[in-house]
Amino acid sequence: AYASILYLQNTVLFGQLIRNLHHWSGNALLLVVFLHFLRVFFTGAFHAPRQFNWIIGLAMFLLVLGSNFSGYLLPWDQLAFWAITICTGMLEYIPGIGPGLQKLIRGGADIGPATLSNFYAIHTAIIPAGLLVLMPFHFWRVRKSGGLVIPRTPQEDPGDRRESVPTIPNLIIRELVVAVVLVAVLMVLSVTFNAPLEAKANPGLSPNPTKAPWYFAGIQELLLHFHPLVAVVVIPVIILAALFFLPYLRYDTDTAGVWFCSDRGRQMSMVAVVVALIATPLGILADEYIIDFAAWLPSVPAVISNGLIPAAMALASIIGFYWLMKQKYAATSNEAIQSVFILLLVAFIILTITCIWFRGRGMALMWPL
Repeated sequence: AYASILYLQNTVLFGQLIRNLHHWSGNALLLVVFLHFLRVFFTGAFHAPRQFNWIIGLAMFLLVLGSNFSGYLLPWDQLAFWAITICTGMLEYIPGIGPGLQKLIRGGADIGPATLSNFYAIHTAIIPAGLLVLMPFHFWRVRKSGGLVIPRTPQEDPGDRRESVPTIPNLIIRELVVAVVLVAVLMVLSVTFNAPLEAKANPGLSPNPTKAPWYFAGIQELLLHFHPLVAVVVIPVIILAALFFLPYLRYDTDTAGVWFCSDRGRQMSMVAVVVALIATPLGILADEYIIDFAAWLPSVPAVISNGLIPAAMALASIIGFYWLMKQKYAATSNEAIQSVFILLLVAFIILTITCIWFRGRGMALMWPL
């Protein structure tokens, strides 16, 4: 695999450019899908009759994430090998099925040629097949639900019909312009920055620090603050379950098409951003230099002292934030849930940034040079 990458880069005509385009396009796809996910949420486009399409969209987002992850190993360099080692190592903490699932994905006890074959099959066959099945279904559900949610102000009635224009040429021209700009940006990135390729994978030489791919860096940062069972299983499962059940919760108003629910919702969103920007770094610093439940409670199992206790404190803080926002702003359930979503989203982004740029040797906190 590594020799094939070298041959592509150094011998094949435009091989380096093709690899760069593939690398940057894959990362751009993940970002675009994530931005689409945010647009759907913040415009309330997951309410009835679009609840099930939200589920399909989440499944597609997970497949795109899996596509990036499965392709990460294929260059078979040090960066890829040890990043996948970190990520597949997280599976071990899933109760019951974890070790078996880890062995299945790796194709054995350790990462090797069998792992490479598994990831290649997942990347080039299984995930594309899943996307080919879900994408037409997703688009059909959009049409069945009456098309896209039409943006409106909080004062406008959702039943009001707006003046429309023909798809051709109005929409087609706009989509063509966006496509051309996107291709141009990707081409500039590909010409300017090469896709990373380090030395050939060496299982006996671990880099320090060893980090997961950037889209899993937030979870790796959680591992530094919570017991692995809580960081890898409990928190992700709760968040995923909340996202899947989100459309089926009881809401006070129909906010479909209204960005951030209302004018009050926008104000609450800004408050949530500010709180997350202050509380998350303070929490990281406090846990790094002050809080040590394992030392304070030596007789208590680590899963409790480093897992359940800090997780319960975090959950109590989130519930308290939700209650305060409801009380202070007399907020609807739509607005309060949105503020909690933004709080957690910004907190996770800060965790990701911290792991990528503010963790050095031994994953100790440092100031980036």
